[in-house]
Amino acid sequence: MVATLLTIMVVLLLLNFPMMIPLMVAPIIVVFLYFPTMDPMILMKQFSTGIEAYVLLAVPLFIFAADIMTAGKTSRRLLDFIGSFIGHIRGGYAVTTAASCTLFGAISGSTQATVVAIGKPMRERLLKIGYKDSTAMALIINSSDVALLVPPSIGMIMYGLVSGTSVGDLFIAGIIPGIIVFLSFAIFSIIYAKIADIPLANKATWSERLTFTRKALLPLGFPFIIIGGIYTGLFSPTEAAGMSVLYAFILEVIIYRSVHIKELPEIAKSTGLVTSAVFVLVAGGQAFTWVISFARIPQMITDTVLGSDPTALYVLIMVTIFFFIGCMFVDPIVVILVLTPIFYPAAMQAGVDPVHLGVVITFQAALGSATPPFGVDIFTASAVFNKPYLEVIKGTPPYIVMMVIISVLLIYFEELSLILL
Repeated sequence: MVATLLTIMVVLLLLNFPMMIPLMVAPIIVVFLYFPTMDPMILMKQFSTGIEAYVLLAVPLFIFAADIMTAGKTSRRLLDFIGSFIGHIRGGYAVTTAASCTLFGAISGSTQATVVAIGKPMRERLLKIGYKDSTAMALIINSSDVALLVPPSIGMIMYGLVSGTSVGDLFIAGIIPGIIVFLSFAIFSIIYAKIADIPLANKATWSERLTFTRKALLPLGFPFIIIGGIYTGLFSPTEAAGMSVLYAFILEVIIYRSVHIKELPEIAKSTGLVTSAVFVLVAGGQAFTWVISFARIPQMITDTVLGSDPTALYVLIMVTIFFFIGCMFVDPIVVILVLTPIFYPAAMQAGVDPVHLGVVITFQAALGSATPPFGVDIFTASAVFNKPYLEVIKGTPPYIVMMVIISVLLIYFEELSLILL
């Protein structure tokens, strides 16, 4: 049965069907082949059950807020603010890129939105001061993956949906790992700039810094509202998502007037298209998960891979390997939806904290998103920058190595995830 399930998915993918098709078709075919007496409506119910969770309301709201700000001036205000203070130091604009991706990730929750919003303007600046294009693109792609670690991470929302773990706790737990990734990239950028003898950019005057700071104050308040509201219990993650839309509307439509109210229907249409794709994946993932659980496939896999009494450390190592490899080939949302139900029970039995497990899984989703051969952010960057695949991935190895090292630290030091809880 496992072979049939995988064969159907692989064949459909090779026939160039989008991932949502094999994810939905494979379990339907397997049920008809192996459980012919089962009422088909039981399986059909699983598709709707997958998208009924209240927490999923946060997904379209965060995407809508990110789309509004991408269409407006939020990203450029963040870039100008950070660049005015550190742009003149050796490697300053590379550090600015990493910092801006981290901050915009804390606004959008989407790696691909961050590639678009920060990548376009920062790539031009990096090229202008002497960076190779492959180096600039690699920095943008990998820095954008911090968006999956810091709140409001859509990956963490998906993990919370599947596992029942508090999304608010997951958001808070991802902050320290996200900061560690940013600091690692920043240090590497400074060292690289010195070795490559990247020219210094012009130093901003204090008058310019004050101007850019004033312009960035309101966008900088965005993550504080989300994180502060959730941390203090003022509102739930879903309510925070609603606040993010309101805040984005006030900033871009009313205060900055960078987005005309007549543009909102088109922005909402774009959000609807992305959201529908995500929800179809979630619905298919729920049906897929139900089928493999009904057939006791998770128990078979965990017994084979993990054994009868695995340690917490061994479970985390296996989770890291499976999720990393999975996210190299498939959209991280799909991997989280499919693999989490397989490994979650064994992890709980081994004594792994569910929040820590969520951070480890989401970290692998972030790493896999920028790792060849099929990391989703690689293809996003290739489309956005109109560059060939091989050129886009040329500069990624150093960042992958850093992320792998941080993965090991996360496995061994649970406190990195749980210290703020």
